[in-house]
Amino acid sequence: MYQDLKTSLRPAIVLTILFALLLGILYPLALTGAGQALFPAQANGSLIRDAKGTIIGSSLLAQGFASDRYFHPRPSAAGKGYDALASAGSNLGPASQALADRVKADLAANGVPPGQSVPADLVTASASGLDPHISPEAALFQVARVAHARGLPKDRVRQLVELSTHHPLFGFLGENRVNVLELNLALDRQAAAGSAKAAS
Repeated sequence: MYQDLKTSLRPAIVLTILFALLLGILYPLALTGAGQALFPAQANGSLIRDAKGTIIGSSLLAQGFASDRYFHPRPSAAGKGYDALASAGSNLGPASQALADRVKADLAANGVPPGQSVPADLVTASASGLDPHISPEAALFQVARVAHARGLPKDRVRQLVELSTHHPLFGFLGENRVNVLELNLALDRQAAAGSAKAAS
């Protein structure tokens, strides 16, 4: 009987060790290696760095911008706002007074007079609360405010929005969208280039 148990256990132990090595170590290493070789930026979090090489964010996660000098992202219900550790929507219904109050505050933050219509994504949070994109319409809606705050011509700011617009993959997968962090970085580079030109 002991011999039968020993004969039965040996293949089970060997297979357990084999599959632990194969699926617990070799397979993850192979996928990690393939990701680093083929898609290094995406495999490392799609990080965005400034001119000095400092990591300032990810193209996959929204950040809060409140200054009139910057384009604002969608509102966030993630934690206290844009908290990647508390990704969530607000789950507020259309009859919610809390939602109505938040929309009014968002309209005021964007300098929108009462009664004026705005692109929906400027006043509605995404399901995750961390969507880094807004529609081109939402970005163009903010051009006048950003141009005024920065002392730039509206046409130049509008051109930056157009250059920062991502189009659907293969022409039909997804929608036109603007990454807010990338657009704001383009604005800062424009300002730095203008300052350098003025200094020379």
